[in-house]
Amino acid sequence: MPRFFVPPFSGEETAVTGEDGRHIARSLRMKVGEPLTLCDGLGTDYHCEITGFAGDEVFVRVVERAPSRSEPSVKVTVYQGLPKGDKMDAIVQKAVELGAWEIVPVLMRRSVSRPDAKAAVKKAARWQKIAEEAAKQSGRGILPQVLAPMEFSKAAQRAAEAGPVLLFYEGGGEPLKELVYPDSSQLSFFVGPEGGVAEEEAQLLTEMGAQVATLGPRILRTETAPLAALAAVGVVLSNKNLSLTEKK
Repeated sequence: MPRFFVPPFSGEETAVTGEDGRHIARSLRMKVGEPLTLCDGLGTDYHCEITGFAGDEVFVRVVERAPSRSEPSVKVTVYQGLPKGDKMDAIVQKAVELGAWEIVPVLMRRSVSRPDAKAAVKKAARWQKIAEEAAKQSGRGILPQVLAPMEFSKAAQRAAEAGPVLLFYEGGGEPLKELVYPDSSQLSFFVGPEGGVAEEEAQLLTEMGAQVATLGPRILRTETAPLAALAAVGVVLSNKNLSLTEKK
């Protein structure tokens, strides 16, 4: 069923406008009476029926409201050392599909790409668009946010203030099953750019309370590591939630 994000609304009727409205009316050629799903980006799905069209506006009636069933129990923020080229595009797309709550590109010591302020704003806008398309495609209940590139020290402070922090570091660390718990509401993790996390960056993060984690004995590419981490976190949380359910 087609799925689109809309601003939060109340009542039993609303309209889809702009690019999404044009897509429904002109590309999908949907008709009155056909079903579609709207999501407010905050975790609620609205199962709707089309009631009419006016140019690029599509009017719908809400048939049913329901909490989204596709969101992880823990909100995971990915702090990704800014990589070279267009690698960040793929990281954003796949991270959203794998359940990331938020993605923060980080300017780390070994980051080769260092866009100026104007370029950073343009890149962030493009990444946000990629995130939105990935969220639609994968059936997300929220619209993950992609921030503009952030200096490492600011990112480290921001993560530490939000909750538990993990650092995936070539120097080894603890298995995820020892560090991830379903009773946490938020979790942040850092992945370095090409060349990895500098020693002084790892030291600062650990001094601020971050725990060093491992994804196994192999060294992963910067575009592979965050996706492996998200998938692994998802598996650990699912297993631990299942275990808690069985104990009840």
